[in-house]
Amino acid sequence: MSTERQNRWEAEKMQTMPFSGIRKVSEAAAKLKAKGTDVVEMTMGRPDFDTPEHIKEAAVKALKEGKVHYTSNYGIPELREAIAEKMKRHNGLEYDPDGEIMVTVGAAEAIFATMSSFLDPGDEIIIPAPVWVNYVAVPASFGAKVVTVPLREENEFSLDARDVEKAVSEKTKMIVLVTPGNPTGGVIKEKDLKEIAELAKKHDLLVIADEVYEYLVYDGERHVSIGKLEGMKERTIVVNSVSKTYSMTGWRIGWICADRPLMLSILRAHQYMVACAVSFAQYGAWAALKGPQDCVREMTEEFDRRRKYIVSAVNSMDKMSCITPKGAFYVFANIKKTGLTSEEASRFLLDEAHVAAVPGSAFGKEGEGFVRFAYSTSMEEIKKAMERIDKALRKL
Repeated sequence: MSTERQNRWEAEKMQTMPFSGIRKVSEAAAKLKAKGTDVVEMTMGRPDFDTPEHIKEAAVKALKEGKVHYTSNYGIPELREAIAEKMKRHNGLEYDPDGEIMVTVGAAEAIFATMSSFLDPGDEIIIPAPVWVNYVAVPASFGAKVVTVPLREENEFSLDARDVEKAVSEKTKMIVLVTPGNPTGGVIKEKDLKEIAELAKKHDLLVIADEVYEYLVYDGERHVSIGKLEGMKERTIVVNSVSKTYSMTGWRIGWICADRPLMLSILRAHQYMVACAVSFAQYGAWAALKGPQDCVREMTEEFDRRRKYIVSAVNSMDKMSCITPKGAFYVFANIKKTGLTSEEASRFLLDEAHVAAVPGSAFGKEGEGFVRFAYSTSMEEIKKAMERIDKALRKL
């Protein structure tokens, strides 16, 4: 098929949706691997652990019991109740499992359904950047204007309320908060959260609170849900999933928590997009939330061990540096001293060191001058990568 013909058919809005920069590097790495090159893959935010056994057993049990049909649009009652218990215990928020919690096909669908429900062409949405690519591409596809607010290295990639206030206009409808953050590993400070909450109330803004990495925090840091702050629950839509916490990325189970009037809008989008999340996978997610949590502690401790090693290694190099991330499993390394752009640095690392890392510019213009390393791979691979990078940088 000719490109001209394809462009004639393609919806105009698709031209605002670039291909993922993460996948682009992964595919380039895959081509090298196919030729027999040993490549250390540090692009994907995917824990290298297997899903804990009790979770898999619950899903298998559900399959064998014939729980293979449509569920409620909201998800199975057992999982919604488990989410409600978890939100009350860990986040200090109370939601009715009957109408204020909905199971989704991962956090990605939750975000798409939420934005499609509330954003009209011409609306403005404030996004902290650099940020996971979906948050820029999805609202733009609905005709909304994305207004980015910079996350600064010198502020440990927290979100400064003063920058948010400068970005607010009469057309602003929504603000996104991602904490801990991807790609930076930054955690929004409680002081900043409180100030942002006041702004949201002052300007009557909706808030999407992405809490996918909430358990992956270090150095005594604690996750704070903005929805628990005074006057915020009614305007906050919480997005979460089991993907990162329980190493269940391929299960595609996430959820939304929101006050009933907000949820009714999102439910309509969800109904027409997917109807419901996979039935037996929901039983696995239920087992994840209700079962023993030792696996979460053990995985977090291992990520912490890797984090400390990679931060030390990066900061020992002449042309690369990083701050110590307080959350998630990413290091956002500053490569400005190399004299290379983010794209050039990513390509250089792949070609010369055979290490696949994502250019910071893939997460928005604010990410230029950085590359993202995911330390969600094994310590052995991380050590190999850092040794190769150190050697390669000496050639510059």
